[in-house]
Amino acid sequence: MEKYNYITADPLILGGKPIIKGTRISVELILEWISNGSSIKDIHASYPHLSEDSIKEAVQYATDFLKNEILVEIKHDA
Repeated sequence: MEKYNYITADPLILGGKPIIKGTRISVELILEWISNGSSIKDIHASYPHLSEDSIKEAVQYATDFLKNEILVEIKHDA
């Protein structure tokens, strides 16, 4: 995770989920907030100890992760 200044993962914290360094706030939680209509400013207001840059980087991390995802279509017989 050398590419990221704010994101880390530790198997002893939240089962190894990527988090914002120095917190137990996961990238997943940030994405949930955004998917429910929250802005970066809304998230920062709720978690003032997070910088807006760290929140933006969490979104960038998720984007980068999904770019490398290989999707396989599974067909089910009806």
